[in-house]
Amino acid sequence: QVQLLESGGGSVQAGGSLRLACAVSRYPYWNTCITWFRQAPGKEREGVASISTVGGSIYYVDSVKGRFTISVDNAANAVYLQMNSLKPEDTAMYYCAAGLGGYCGIWLTTNFPYWGQGTQVTVSS
Repeated sequence: QVQLLESGGGSVQAGGSLRLACAVSRYPYWNTCITWFRQAPGKEREGVASISTVGGSIYYVDSVKGRFTISVDNAANAVYLQMNSLKPEDTAMYYCAAGLGGYCGIWLTTNFPYWGQGTQVTVSS
């Protein structure tokens, strides 16, 4: 059974930093794509950053480039999202999700069968 568990969310002021972690019980595929999605109230869920467990291909949505960094620790089956220079518009529930490695950067939620429960990030101005 594949389980994902997010942690590290919280409340910070604009300009602050948070580090999210996604613990994965096991990778479901030889090459797995782990993606961080976020969903703000009243908005659609959007892909934020992806990393593949083989080859380490990385993708970011334009709005977080230069501020967020995604990384993977395959020995620990964990993926991290370092978020710096946070803005109020980053406020959302953040989810990690797992899918085939080939879907990295193709952020359709239907491409990712496995999801965590989410962790809330709130950025105040």
